[in-house]
Amino acid sequence: MEWNPWRATALPQLLVARTIRQNIGGAALFVQECLRKPGQMGAIVPSSPGLAKAMSRWLPEDPRELVVELGPGSGPVTEALLARGLAHDRLVAIEKSEKMAEVLRQRFPTIHVLDGDAGELDKLLHKNFGAREVGAVISSLPLRSFPPALVDLITRKIHEVLKPGGHWVQFTYAISNKRVRGSEPFQLHNSRVVWLNLPPARVNVYRKLG
Repeated sequence: MEWNPWRATALPQLLVARTIRQNIGGAALFVQECLRKPGQMGAIVPSSPGLAKAMSRWLPEDPRELVVELGPGSGPVTEALLARGLAHDRLVAIEKSEKMAEVLRQRFPTIHVLDGDAGELDKLLHKNFGAREVGAVISSLPLRSFPPALVDLITRKIHEVLKPGGHWVQFTYAISNKRVRGSEPFQLHNSRVVWLNLPPARVNVYRKLG
């Protein structure tokens, strides 16, 4: 094939333009889903790069372990996890919104995106991977917006699937609160406020004992 200098120059620009369109489209859909399902989404804008980076710090030491992301939305934390070095085939994103799940598949075609409910976390992992333990759970779920019984169910499932010593990373807009409902069986390992987020958010890191 004859080398085309215009094509060689334009291709990176086209790739960048496509990425920008995907990001804008994902953010717009995120806002739309927030307005349609405010209790499920929990925020009106996606997580900031600073918040996503703070959550991505807690990957397992063993790169072979699975990492579960709950409530990935349009994918800002997903992007940060991959940028941190997490292998694409080790990331399992569980998204309840079918529309947001489709956005994730388009943005990150090489990760595992599951349509499903965090309350069935153990069943989803066993059905799709035969896995019973994961190295970390990274959650953007708006737990404070959920009914207490649902929060108890989700946090119990997180505890069941985490390996001993594994981390559950959860952010909250209640920046004065280092403990969220259901975190009692876990050790509070780290907690910090990300001020450059809208609104500011606290990232709590819990470790499973045993």
